[in-house]
Amino acid sequence: MKKILLSIVTIVLISCEGKKEIELPKANITIVADVQEHSPIYIFFKVNRNDTIADVNRKNSISSTNWIFNIDKRLPLRLVVPEIIKLQAKKDKSMHKNEAAENYFSYANDAKKTMAFLSFTKVKYVLGKPIINTVYFGKDDLVKFNSEVLKKEELEDYINNLMVEHESKINISFDKNCSYDDYIKYKVFLTTIKITKKGIKISNLENIL
Repeated sequence: MKKILLSIVTIVLISCEGKKEIELPKANITIVADVQEHSPIYIFFKVNRNDTIADVNRKNSISSTNWIFNIDKRLPLRLVVPEIIKLQAKKDKSMHKNEAAENYFSYANDAKKTMAFLSFTKVKYVLGKPIINTVYFGKDDLVKFNSEVLKKEELEDYINNLMVEHESKINISFDKNCSYDDYIKYKVFLTTIKITKKGIKISNLENIL
């Protein structure tokens, strides 16, 4: 028998195997406030001797539902993303897949003290470096476009002032050593960017470097 206890910042899963906790990432904007007909996916932060491990629990996942990924904020992207890729593939290959079902990340809106969700259904992860037109998010709020270092608040104007001769896509990349907490903050930040420059779109590919 399993019991789930939920606070704004922590999910506690209690079962015959013991108690496991997930510390949720935080952001100050709610993208999606509620998700109906969902199944939970848990990725716990685990330490085995000196190694950090992404411990996945998807026992209650149903392929025909929306999936909510509850991931511990302390995990680095280099451990989280390979597990997400595997789970995306399993859902896509399922005989019971529902084309309308989506995948969401959960996080805490620290300002409103509520749970919040962010869809990543269309995101395709790539473990490698894109070639051109790349926004790079690194540790300690480092943001670069190609080789130019920017402040986060400069990014929207920078993109909208680019010179383009034909339709172009902006690639998004993240440092593999970024925490999942920083990743969610960057993802929420990206939803606030408004692209007004004709011919520019944000790619659905996300590169983990």
